[in-house]
Amino acid sequence: MNVPAVNLPRIVVIGCGFAGLKFTKRIDSSRFQVVLIDKNNYHTFQPLLYQVASSGLAPDSIVYPIRKIFKGKSNFFFRMAKVEHISTAEKMVHTDIGRIKYDHLVIASGATNNFFGMEQIEKYSMPMKSLTESLDLRSLILQNFEEALNTNDLEERNRLMNFVIVGGGPTGVELAGAISELREHVLPNDYPDLDFRQMQIHIIEAGSRVLGAMSEHASQKASKALDKFGVQVWLDTRVEDYDGDTVQTSKSNFESKTMIWAAGIQGSIPGGLNAAVGRGRRILVDSFNQIEGMDQVYSIGDVAQINSEDYPNGNPMLASVAEQQGAHLARNLNRSLGGRPLQPFVYKDKGTMATIGRNKAVVDLPFWKFSGFFGWLTWMFVHLMLLVDFRSRLVVFVDWVYSYIRYDKGTRLIVRKAGTFKKQDRS
Repeated sequence: MNVPAVNLPRIVVIGCGFAGLKFTKRIDSSRFQVVLIDKNNYHTFQPLLYQVASSGLAPDSIVYPIRKIFKGKSNFFFRMAKVEHISTAEKMVHTDIGRIKYDHLVIASGATNNFFGMEQIEKYSMPMKSLTESLDLRSLILQNFEEALNTNDLEERNRLMNFVIVGGGPTGVELAGAISELREHVLPNDYPDLDFRQMQIHIIEAGSRVLGAMSEHASQKASKALDKFGVQVWLDTRVEDYDGDTVQTSKSNFESKTMIWAAGIQGSIPGGLNAAVGRGRRILVDSFNQIEGMDQVYSIGDVAQINSEDYPNGNPMLASVAEQQGAHLARNLNRSLGGRPLQPFVYKDKGTMATIGRNKAVVDLPFWKFSGFFGWLTWMFVHLMLLVDFRSRLVVFVDWVYSYIRYDKGTRLIVRKAGTFKKQDRS
């Protein structure tokens, strides 16, 4: 890999998600050489991927070029590459464009979909963990209605117009709310020939309530909002199989051409890393985010697991956790050059939130739990402020205001026909 050699310790960072981004911003690059590796040349604001999938936002509203983020940062180098193998014995990272030696290695490779070994579901369902997957899902949703117009088979039309979302966490709930808004305000104007009373939206949740990681108050409010929006929620129900037409569950079957997988994620661990893993295939690290048994190798974000008294199964896989870990590890490495003692990581829970649809959101703060219109405004403000730059905030805000006033969504484009993309493109 063509990176100049300098007389500074080299930190190689794998992944530019929330953890990798925050770490790279906070590390003192006047005292370290920083090499950031990612398979994409952009950072994705994942909490709004569902809005791209449901035609609410254009894709460039929630992504930002990595090179532009770190423009002007000294001793910083970005390489667009896919990590193939890590050799901790040689302190070497092997990629598809070459190899690079490190003094410190920070693994922030994030998470990927977990299908729990169900091959048919992995083959036929639509996940939503990346920008390309969201665009594919958007194309599939719109393509289904185009096909529904041209079939005289009522059963086939119902399958095309029905949607099954597996997983009642924030992603599943937010996506269900967004699709229900399409059904209520947008699609009937685009497809006046279709009877949208036939369109059904189902959430399949294996647990006893939606938003199981949030408070009981949030769960109850979300359930009421989903019911008001006409979303059918099936609790204590497990998905067993899917063949592209029929979703088989532990209770009943659902006819649908679109099953959206929002039920599970697991750590995305680079090859060759012989590290102990915990629940959800996450790398076990100590309270300083160092991988157990490895010198100067760290892991942060969704791929890392710190077990503690408060979180015996690791911290929650949230953007706020990833950002705090990234900033904390950068502070520790900065401190290490001055001989100052390292500080253990302690997660500060600043709250969680989820939006269900127009004027409906739930917010859990450590000192206050609320919902409704004020919760929706809070959700909007927080997500706008978390976007990388002012342009993204402005574009997203204008799109949201336009959609709110006009009851419309402006990016209903079929980018590429569903079925023409390969499964590996969605990884």
